[in-house]
Amino acid sequence: MKAVIQRVLNADIKVKNENVASIDNGLLVFIGVAKGDNFSIAELMCRKIIDLRIFDDANGKMNLSLSDIRGSILFVSQFTLCADNNKSGNRPSFINAEEPQKAKKIYEHLVNYATEYYDSSKIQTGVFAAEMKVNLTNDGPVTIILER
Repeated sequence: MKAVIQRVLNADIKVKNENVASIDNGLLVFIGVAKGDNFSIAELMCRKIIDLRIFDDANGKMNLSLSDIRGSILFVSQFTLCADNNKSGNRPSFINAEEPQKAKKIYEHLVNYATEYYDSSKIQTGVFAAEMKVNLTNDGPVTIILER
């Protein structure tokens, strides 16, 4: 599983020109479910994301977590994070991405676990496998990549 985590002042998602999710201060998290991922990995990744101390404290030091600032989180499924472009040629392969039905179950488990582990009112999500337009205002910018 791969996660690209961006600290944002705000973010929103549109599908077919319709707003489906939006957050203010918090994290925009792109999740790629790879072959071999499971519910345990999803839970571990979720805890790591929520507990990651990447928000500034009163001294301007990255020392606070999403929980500490009571921020929001917007999860976005993105199988392209599992791209493999290590072979010759310029077209990436997505052979490392989990098949869609299983990936959806794992992604949904991660989101559901987040609503239990954190504050369900602070959790938003895009639409799995949809063509989405993501708009965001980075804060920092701070971008962290996690992989399990």
